[in-house]
Amino acid sequence: MNDVVLFEERATADGHRLGIATLNAERSLNALTLPMIRLLHQTLQRWNDDPGIVAVLLKGAGEKAFCAGGDVRALREALLADPQERWPNPDAVAFFSEEYALDHALHCWRKPVVVWGSGIVMGGGLGLLVGCSHRVVTPTTRIAMPEITIGLYPDVAGSWFLQRMPARLGLFLGLTGAPLNAHDALIANLADHVLPADALAVVVDGLLAASWSGDVPHHHSMVRQLLNTLECANDSLLPESPVSRNLIAIHQLMNRGSLESVAHALAHTAFEDPWMAQAARTFAEGCPMSAAVTWEIWRRVRHMSLADVLRMELVLSVNFCAGPDFREGVRALLVDKDRQPKWSVTTLANIDNETVGRHFRSPWSHSEHPLANLA
Repeated sequence: MNDVVLFEERATADGHRLGIATLNAERSLNALTLPMIRLLHQTLQRWNDDPGIVAVLLKGAGEKAFCAGGDVRALREALLADPQERWPNPDAVAFFSEEYALDHALHCWRKPVVVWGSGIVMGGGLGLLVGCSHRVVTPTTRIAMPEITIGLYPDVAGSWFLQRMPARLGLFLGLTGAPLNAHDALIANLADHVLPADALAVVVDGLLAASWSGDVPHHHSMVRQLLNTLECANDSLLPESPVSRNLIAIHQLMNRGSLESVAHALAHTAFEDPWMAQAARTFAEGCPMSAAVTWEIWRRVRHMSLADVLRMELVLSVNFCAGPDFREGVRALLVDKDRQPKWSVTTLANIDNETVGRHFRSPWSHSEHPLANLA
């Protein structure tokens, strides 16, 4: 299983080393599995402690995707195979706790981490991308947090980074799963640079040719300058931004005060923009419980730290895994592919505060929480 992530160390011109990690599951669009998570986390820890490693490049195999998300099909199979229906399910605890610990490590990593976010970047892939210090996207990038379509919610620190977008855009994306392109990613604070899709080799050559003298802050500045120079030489790459042309409408839509009011507006507005119209359809067809919990997350997390958010998300994730909607959503979208999920609750009107609140009830005490050591 060691080949599910490929690791390479290449010598720089001045005698240091660049670490290169490649998610190597091209057929599944580099969907994250637990072995991939563990290998990546272990190697990043080793590289962080190695003074000879000055920076890391993280990418996916192939041209179609950086990472299409977590391997939720395998997780669903593990849940169905548990005859005792344990709570919390140990497979869910292992997958989500180790995934979130990796996401946290990337957010806190001291050295530069350049992520090549070309192609599809969804769910768990976005969790990796957002945590990196230098986030590169391309004209082929397609970003989304479509968890409402599988009976989940925007996790992998989505509760934290969606809050940090302008004009309540993050809440809109969490409720609708609307896709973003490279231009949108800049506006949404999900990317730092847009480069041509065929420029990866140029980036690697630039990192290898750079002088890595000085301290870590200098290294970050140097990488940023390198990427900015390449970006400015290709400043005609940006596609038209659906987010830009709809940002005020999104702001007004999401400020209606209640989820029921937002749902009514999404259902009864004749959107002329096809991007907004598709977002409204996805919300209407999505899991009502996911929408209700996503709305409550938004209310709760405004002043929470990244570590506290990830601890909260682990609780939410194991509770979603204990219910029927996640298994049904994955079945309908990815297994049977009939796109006809039968949600446990069909309308928001049938969801009360107590039901939503149960998703936030932890099976652990604070000291026993698997992510208790995150700071």
